[in-house]
Amino acid sequence: MLESLKNLFFPKVCAGCHTLLMTNETVFCTNCRHELPLTQYHLDANNEAVKKFYGKIEIEHASAFLYFNKKGMVQELIHNLKYKGYEEIGTVLGNWYVEDLKNIKPETPFDVVIPVPLHRKKFKERGYNQVTTFGNALSEGLNIDYDDTVLFRKKYSKTQSKKNLLGRSEGIENVFDVHFSEENHNKHFLLIDDVLTTGATLEACSRALLKIPGAKISIVCMAMANS
Repeated sequence: MLESLKNLFFPKVCAGCHTLLMTNETVFCTNCRHELPLTQYHLDANNEAVKKFYGKIEIEHASAFLYFNKKGMVQELIHNLKYKGYEEIGTVLGNWYVEDLKNIKPETPFDVVIPVPLHRKKFKERGYNQVTTFGNALSEGLNIDYDDTVLFRKKYSKTQSKKNLLGRSEGIENVFDVHFSEENHNKHFLLIDDVLTTGATLEACSRALLKIPGAKISIVCMAMANS
């Protein structure tokens, strides 16, 4: 009864098109689920996400679930997740994509999900890391650990979304570092983020993680800018 009253006064709407959700729909309406631009990158070992890191860092796998287009549905989803507190979006996307990732067969299995971290000041401003629910869904679905303590951000910076592509790449090299112990040696880290653009942030995070002896890196994002 309480849930019915809540829905009466605060009706749930689709995160994509803002129409009212039916009782059997969660976060997205059925139409938007069918309209989401899936990359299918998990089926291609040499996909466009992998190519972002050619000649830069050695990775085991890279993929993104959705294509990100300016003023498109996915931009709306990421905006609602990142700035409006709609964290359930990450859970739904993670639960969906993990079924595809289960078909990925790296030489060594994934050991732990690692989120791209926020600086503690940014975390305090926003109140949450937008990739946490996505990462927890992957962690549960793949039956591996989720750890947001190994990788950390040393420097505070303004939001990346308002910078051009060159601006996003500048000054990122020494922003991240790692806390690790012998327990973290020889792990295959599944590094996650919301949107893959230039790849500069993920490259910097990977370089920090590769300070850990025997570390291997794979990268998964919710979306990738469709260039």
